[in-house]
Amino acid sequence: MPRKRAHRAGLAGWRILAALPAWAMVLPLALQAQGLDHGASEAAAATGSAAGGAPLAASVPFGPGERAIYQVKFGPFSVGEGRMEVAGVEEVRGHSSYRIEWAISGGVPGARVNDRWQSWVDVEGLYSHRHIADISEVRYRAYRHWEFFPREGRWLREDNGEEGELGSSQPLDEVAFVYYVRTLPLRVGDVYTLPRYFRESGNPVVVRVLRKDRITVPAGTFNTVVVQPIIRTRGLFSEGGKAEIHFSDDHRRILVQMQSRVSFGNLSLHLRALEEGVPLRPLNLAKEGGDEAQNPGG
Repeated sequence: MPRKRAHRAGLAGWRILAALPAWAMVLPLALQAQGLDHGASEAAAATGSAAGGAPLAASVPFGPGERAIYQVKFGPFSVGEGRMEVAGVEEVRGHSSYRIEWAISGGVPGARVNDRWQSWVDVEGLYSHRHIADISEVRYRAYRHWEFFPREGRWLREDNGEEGELGSSQPLDEVAFVYYVRTLPLRVGDVYTLPRYFRESGNPVVVRVLRKDRITVPAGTFNTVVVQPIIRTRGLFSEGGKAEIHFSDDHRRILVQMQSRVSFGNLSLHLRALEEGVPLRPLNLAKEGGDEAQNPGG
C-alpha cells in the first residue's frame, strides 16, 4: 500500500504540471475534430507578405514559428523537458486560429511521462475555439477534446459527448490564457480580473503583477516581470499553488520561468532555448489606401 500511494503522488505531480495547459503549459493536442477543416496556411501566415495570403490579426507579441524549450525541474532535480510552440495558423469553422502546442516529456525509468496539449486561438478575437489534452503518464492515459461555440454559448466534449454552458462569450482555456496575458501591459501593481475561463466555475481568473526581477536560466540572463495567475480550479494555478510566471520584460513577453509550490515540493520550468516567430499582419494595418507604408513596423 505505501508503494501504491507513492506512485499516485508522483502521478499527481505530473498531472498538476499538465494542468498548466494550461497556463499550460500551460496545456492540448492532436487529433482533428470530425467534420472540421484544418487549413494548411502556416507558410503564408509566417511571412505575412503575400497579398491576401495571411489573415489579419490582433496585434500580439508572438507569431507562427515561435518555439520555446524548457528544462523541467522538481525541486533541485531535472526530470524532463517542456516545449511551447505557436505551430501555425489553421481554420476552425471558418476562423483563422493560432494552433498552440505545449508538451512535457520525461520522468524516471519505469515512470515515464509524455503529455501533450493543443489550443486553437482566434487570431482576431484572441479566444479559444478548441482545446485538446492527450495525457500519458506511466499506466495512466486520458484524452479530452473540447470544442467551443461562443455564438451558441456552449462547449462540447467531442471525446465523450458531454456538453455545457460556456463561462464567457470569449472563452479561454489555460493555455490560451498564458498567451492572452502576454498581450497585457503588465505594470507592477496591476491586478486583472478576467471572467473569461471557459467554465464558469473557474471565473474570474485573477492575474496579479507582483514585481520586476532579473533571473538566469539555461538560455541566459533576463530582465523579467513576475505575474501570479489564479484560476478557481484545481491545478498549478489554483490559489494554494501560488504560481509565479516570469515573462521577459520587453515587447516579446517570453515565458522565461515558471514555478509553483505543491503539496509535496516545488515544480518549475526554466527556458533553455528559443526560436522567435513572425507575427501576423496586425488588423490596424488593414486599411485601404496604403496605410501600411505609414507604419514602419508593419
